[in-house]
Amino acid sequence: MFNDAPSLSSALRAAFERHAAADRTALVFGDEPTSYAELGRRIDAMACALRAWGVERGEPIALLVPRNVDAVVLFFAIIQAGACACVLEPRLAAAEIGLRLAAVGVRKLVLDPAELPDAPALAPSIDARAPADLLRAAGHAAAALDPPLAPEERAMMQFTSGSTGQPKGVLLSHANLLANARGVLAHTGTGPGDRLLHLMPLHHTNGINNQLIVPLLAGASVVLVERFRADAVADLIARHRPTYLTGVPTMYARMLPHLADRSKLASLRFLRCGSAPITPTLHEQIEAAFGVPLVVSYGLSESTCTTTMNPPHARRIGSVGTVLDGQALRLFQANTTREVAAGSEGEVCIAGPCLMMGYVGAGAEQPVRDGWLRTGDVGRFDADGYLRITGRIKDIIIRGGENIAPQSIESVLATHASVKACCVVAGPHADLGEVPVAFVVLHDGRAATAAELQALVGARLSRICVPAELRFVDALPENAVGKLDRKALAQRLSAAPAR
Repeated sequence: MFNDAPSLSSALRAAFERHAAADRTALVFGDEPTSYAELGRRIDAMACALRAWGVERGEPIALLVPRNVDAVVLFFAIIQAGACACVLEPRLAAAEIGLRLAAVGVRKLVLDPAELPDAPALAPSIDARAPADLLRAAGHAAAALDPPLAPEERAMMQFTSGSTGQPKGVLLSHANLLANARGVLAHTGTGPGDRLLHLMPLHHTNGINNQLIVPLLAGASVVLVERFRADAVADLIARHRPTYLTGVPTMYARMLPHLADRSKLASLRFLRCGSAPITPTLHEQIEAAFGVPLVVSYGLSESTCTTTMNPPHARRIGSVGTVLDGQALRLFQANTTREVAAGSEGEVCIAGPCLMMGYVGAGAEQPVRDGWLRTGDVGRFDADGYLRITGRIKDIIIRGGENIAPQSIESVLATHASVKACCVVAGPHADLGEVPVAFVVLHDGRAATAAELQALVGARLSRICVPAELRFVDALPENAVGKLDRKALAQRLSAAPAR
């Protein structure tokens, strides 16, 4: 469909022309539809406005605007103008934003003042413009670049702190974004008959790559929701009749109490889930509540977005699916490029056209070595090529020299009827070095004792996996995209060690 396109912009332009000719709807925000023809016109106009601002080819342009149609227009206009789009996380203070922009060399910021009331605190070197001001000052530059954009040119940058805590940018090319889109489209069969309910943040790789680029190339409609509210999802599905939606495990867990009326969900054909581990128990609860398959996937920003995915018609609970077309994934022995034996665990390493151009930022260590991205995740393939993620190298608990995967303990704890959520991290121990410590959230009105939960783990796993301590908490900490923040729990243990 777009295999010969040299850039994402040219692929989207050709796709928009096809879908406009068929009079298809691209976006729905509130109850207002935006056609493919109108979306294309608005992107062209904003791209011209950006060029009139003096945007240079490959220059990183940051974006901090409300989550609406204008945000979509701006993102694709930045790319069409030949620049590199960088969507910022909302609700950050000006000082933090300034730190991030300085770290990756961003000098231009498209900003809605309502999103950053303390914008005057930004460094004088940051040229911040409102979208309306850009359009008013626009000239009449041609819509197409000369020469046209090439596959290896910069298209997108995302912030990540990784394990260092220092902000750095994941730099992605047009070729990266197109390769990811091709693989996801082939795996899911997304087409003009589909409609996505878009619930995830736009600064998240999935919110852009799989929830804007993929459906818009396919001619599907995207229902853009201003903000995620778990109690509103069922009514949104009933009103807009999407065929699928995507979320992270915590989002789905929050939806479950609000899905009593199954008739509201009748339009769905599948659900997608990624970005964080999901227990088999929660997976089964979600499928029972929605009545459709939950398709779990796996990937990193550093490999654009998605590397493996369960086929919607053949999903396997506990697996993150099979490798997407055009990508390579191998399991290597630690610190080597030697593959592990079939059926064995190894570090998940990724190669192929989706690998990032590299990190941007002072002192950022590049994780791609010998052509392979070392993910730090540990996994195992089954006989049919389905991958299971079994842990993180850095999250592995080393108890007296024996390795323990936290996820194995969490999966057992999650089967208890009283357990709503849980997380296991390494706690310091004077004799053993590290021991597993479980943080547990109970369902309202339910009870469980530490001894009861420890006995449950001991009955199913080795004695070394039994948590040395259980801490009952009201909620587990999350980061800005709803992923469990294990680092924050580990810090709690550093302040108050396990007993």
